[in-house]
Amino acid sequence: MNKTVYYLTGMGGRLDKGLGRGLLEKGFNVKGRELYGDFRKYEFQLQVELIAKDLTNLFWDENCCVIANSFGAYLFLNAQAIMKPYIGKVILLSPIVGEFSNEETLTTFVPPRAGRLFELAKADKLPTPKNCEIYVGEDDWQSNPKSVMNLGAMLGIKVNIVPNAGHMLPVSYVEKILDGLV
Repeated sequence: MNKTVYYLTGMGGRLDKGLGRGLLEKGFNVKGRELYGDFRKYEFQLQVELIAKDLTNLFWDENCCVIANSFGAYLFLNAQAIMKPYIGKVILLSPIVGEFSNEETLTTFVPPRAGRLFELAKADKLPTPKNCEIYVGEDDWQSNPKSVMNLGAMLGIKVNIVPNAGHMLPVSYVEKILDGLV
């Protein structure tokens, strides 16, 4: 496996903090996009286009790995919609796949083009990465496991449900996934 990882952080994430820091500590060369600073200020379509351009021009290799977390996974899936199926390994952690809400906190989030991924999948027009793994916590209200499983089933991607986990997957669990990349 190539030691370079193209990492798409969650909202407000940094390439050198949290999961990015863990990747660096494991010796990976971390590239990608962080949903912080200038990139976060770009319009959704431009973010998607930049990610697709990065992947097709710089990281189009069977030995490359994309790791996308939360909203970064949503961006990846939308970028995948305008590309050929990505040929490297893809790991989606707690992916946002559309609108979500939490009745307890009365919180709702509607991402841009909230229903698009499911529309494309139903029409068999969402290219599926060649080697993709999805992980979501069983108690994740942001990445609703039922919705994630439905999208995974439509795309033929196995979804791994992480027991007793919410949106932030346990560090020890994620470390085992990363150890499998070495």
